Amino acid sequence: MANAPVQRMSQLMAKTLRDDPADAEVLSHKLLVRAGYVRRTAAGIWTWLPLGKKVLANVERIVREEMDAIGAQEVLLPALLPREPYEATGRWDEYGAELFRLQDRKGGDYLLGPTHEEIFTLLVKDQASSYKDLPVILYQIQTKFRDEARPRAGILRGREFLMKDSYSFDTEDEGLAKSYALHREAYQRIFARLGLDYRICAATAGAMGGSKSEEFLAPAEAGEDTFADCPNCDFAANTEAITYELKPVDATGVPAAEDIPTPATPTIETLAAHLGVPASATLKNLLVKVDGEIVAVGVPGDREVDMGKVEAHFAPATVEMVTEEDFATRTDLVRGYVGPQGLDKVKYIADPRVAPGTAWITGANKADTHAKNVVAGRDFEVDEYVDVVVVQEGDPCPKCGTGLKLDRAIEIGHIFQLGRKYTDALKLDVLGQNGKPVRVTMGSYGVGVSRAVAALAEQTADDKGLCWPQEVAPADVHVVAAGKALQTELALDVSEQLAAAGVRVLVDDRAGVSPGVKFTDAELIGVPWILVAGRRAAEGVLELKNRRTGEREELPAAEAINRLTA
Repeated sequence: MANAPVQRMSQLMAKTLRDDPADAEVLSHKLLVRAGYVRRTAAGIWTWLPLGKKVLANVERIVREEMDAIGAQEVLLPALLPREPYEATGRWDEYGAELFRLQDRKGGDYLLGPTHEEIFTLLVKDQASSYKDLPVILYQIQTKFRDEARPRAGILRGREFLMKDSYSFDTEDEGLAKSYALHREAYQRIFARLGLDYRICAATAGAMGGSKSEEFLAPAEAGEDTFADCPNCDFAANTEAITYELKPVDATGVPAAEDIPTPATPTIETLAAHLGVPASATLKNLLVKVDGEIVAVGVPGDREVDMGKVEAHFAPATVEMVTEEDFATRTDLVRGYVGPQGLDKVKYIADPRVAPGTAWITGANKADTHAKNVVAGRDFEVDEYVDVVVVQEGDPCPKCGTGLKLDRAIEIGHIFQLGRKYTDALKLDVLGQNGKPVRVTMGSYGVGVSRAVAALAEQTADDKGLCWPQEVAPADVHVVAAGKALQTELALDVSEQLAAAGVRVLVDDRAGVSPGVKFTDAELIGVPWILVAGRRAAEGVLELKNRRTGEREELPAAEAINRLTA
């Protein structure tokens, strides 16, 4: 291992803080600022200080090594991109307000890249002309930009962030599946080396498009994703991606639908109380507008509609709630008493729980009136079944039926089988073995490099501060000189010997700083080993402490050096 220069805290551009930042909401935000790893430049925009940059670089290195190991080739594309490729794929409009748009002095439209599918596709179109040029996997580690409406949680949800994005190009679907598998295995190695606890979960493709999609989620209280995990089998999925099989039931014997008076019962709660029935016996019908057209969404009365799922289903169309003005112009729609039977010129989508043959109490499309014994498939038709309810703890596992457990998590990676969405839009063909054009198929694969730093902080920190895994820590050992001249001399001498042996050393040689502050800072900064030149320095004895376990022992300097270089 090459000699690494000793980092002296007396010269380090980083100040630790005793108190949490006033705007900090999550643990990683608090600790990364307090420990001197990052500083806020503007809302959602962060500066990486020397210690933070070292951790970030270590994550990059691990990602790069594992990508290179699967034969991927690193490139670097521009962050400032022209409008035309994104317009060709429809994403110029689909991204909406999250896309940073700008114009040059001549009025030309540009954007700051959120992802680079279009540009990589054009690069391969320029470079590859034959099946012999494929398959190929290209990647970059680059800053991305998204105009978040509410940047929060420090570096977890910023307006610019560092990401590894890679793209595979194959002539056959079988090749795409192989490239996808290579990335899946590489990601498992990456996150294992980073020391992250993670789950591989089925996911939705969203604006990226394509077919198969999986997320790598790191469980953490600060996570913005909710995933379901089955305690009995290997099922795991983002709650947005959970789907259930449609299971029709036999409605033979259910009496005819019948209107019943239900005065002043416009909500599920008031209706259930009035009739003395559980909310699950009622049918909730939510009205939304999809690009201005009214659509009804049906779910059991005891469940909530997941608007994220509704929006994802209709994307890129705009989905919004109906208003009082909409009810005023549609007298056939009675607020609080809408039912699917007899709806005119309204598309009706329903959750699979509203399966054919199920009977419900629902609105009768008349004020102060509901209807009972309303059967799906008999009294009304569902235009489309879509999983649109908010998943709850205990919902049955789609695979084995066991009650699901829910947890919060941070998305640290995402892999997609894109297929030909982008190559169709940008007409990427190569000559096949038979001399005829073949449309190329793609995969897209992302790792949140800066986000992984925050995820690690969230998962590994304790009540004293950060606690980095060895491979990503800014140093291997934090040497602390308690304060006296002899202690500082021993600390610096041992630091130089360790550095000469290839150990990465951070030494606290600050003059005029109390030992208590130095010890507190060493815990806060979170390097795996802390080596203290303290009360027995005159004897050449140091204290070696494991930051994670808290175990400590006193060792002669030579033995401490041997221990840390073994």
